[in-house]
Amino acid sequence: MSSAKRFQRATVPVAAAAVVLAGLLSACGDEKAAQAVAQTSTVAAAVPVAGQAPVVAKTQGWLKIYDGTTPAGTANAVQLRVTSNPAVGQYVSDGTGRSLYRFDKDTANPSVSNCAGQCAVTWPPLTVTRDQVLYAAGVDPQLVGFIERADGTCQITIGGWPVYYFSKDTKPGDLLGQGVGGTWFAVAPNGAKALSK
Repeated sequence: MSSAKRFQRATVPVAAAAVVLAGLLSACGDEKAAQAVAQTSTVAAAVPVAGQAPVVAKTQGWLKIYDGTTPAGTANAVQLRVTSNPAVGQYVSDGTGRSLYRFDKDTANPSVSNCAGQCAVTWPPLTVTRDQVLYAAGVDPQLVGFIERADGTCQITIGGWPVYYFSKDTKPGDLLGQGVGGTWFAVAPNGAKALSK
């Protein structure tokens, strides 16, 4: 047996063990371990196999992130998609068309949410649980991830920015949170503020 084949056989169990270990470290997974696993998993997932769909574009800890739209019949998936509005241009919404926002008092590097308590009631975070997967249509999956909030829930990030809903948005396409307090803005596909040009 060639040394290359032995290396391939040894690499698969090591990578699988790294994924399990990263997921067990905390409710959302250890950030540094998850980043290392994400780098490993991204390379492996970049080569699609004929007849196999969908292909994982990125893995962060236990969360599998796919490029594209959630296939019909898929249960427990979080969907991100790009929506356009004449007032703000392109911004990200969830699978039902609800607008997503970013908060200027948060940070992207490192990703930190500074919205808790009553703030999180008005601006509920977009969260993901261990039994879910995430699909990103029009959003680069490499820019999507999650952080562990102080309450132990896992909040989706885009470009490092934690993302939220606005409680006063009642229907798909509502953007009532745009510009609130001069600190809340619809999130662009790269994590920036979605602003009119």
